[in-house]
Amino acid sequence: MRITSKGQVTIPADIREKAGLLPHTEVAFEYDGKFTRIVPVVSEQGNSRGDRIVARLRGRLRGGLTTDEIMAMTRGED
Repeated sequence: MRITSKGQVTIPADIREKAGLLPHTEVAFEYDGKFTRIVPVVSEQGNSRGDRIVARLRGRLRGGLTTDEIMAMTRGED
């Protein structure tokens, strides 16, 4: 594996999967004088795909329904 002239390298799919490095995951590089590590950045908001989806949708529901009313609708209750 080689680093490109732009400093890019492709992380093999099996390693990305094992490390949980999904597309658009923010990463940081740590160097301890001997080894370089790639680690996912964990923000206060959360960094998982689910966290990003929730953050994007947060505050978009309009209509004045309560959580209980929404849950009743999703369960098919009247």
